[in-house]
Amino acid sequence: MSRLLPDTHMLIWLADDSPDLPRTAADLLRSEENDVFFSLASIWEISIKFALRKPHFVVDPRTLRKGLLGIGFNELPITGEHVIGVSQLPDIHRDPFDRLLVAQAKVEGLVLMTTDKKIAQYGPHVKRF
Repeated sequence: MSRLLPDTHMLIWLADDSPDLPRTAADLLRSEENDVFFSLASIWEISIKFALRKPHFVVDPRTLRKGLLGIGFNELPITGEHVIGVSQLPDIHRDPFDRLLVAQAKVEGLVLMTTDKKIAQYGPHVKRF
């Protein structure tokens, strides 16, 4: 069993059943053998983008959260330890949400799933697809 944390893009692609979600990642996320988490950092990031009401971004964070809980994903809150963990990361990636996801994966012993080359440079707690 793996403990997985998909990044924000993967959550959106999963919810949209998008072909952008790599097949191997989709299989891992859908497998009942894995323990899958979603970060409140991702819901926060999606909420900000949704509130800007850009026509190309239509993911409703409330609907997404409810759907993720409905399929058995675990909600991962943001803790002080996660926030402090961000300060201990090397300066590889500038996006604060992605940095928080990396710190959460490291603190919680999760594997952060991403397609982002820069995020993948953070090491053993990150798997690039």
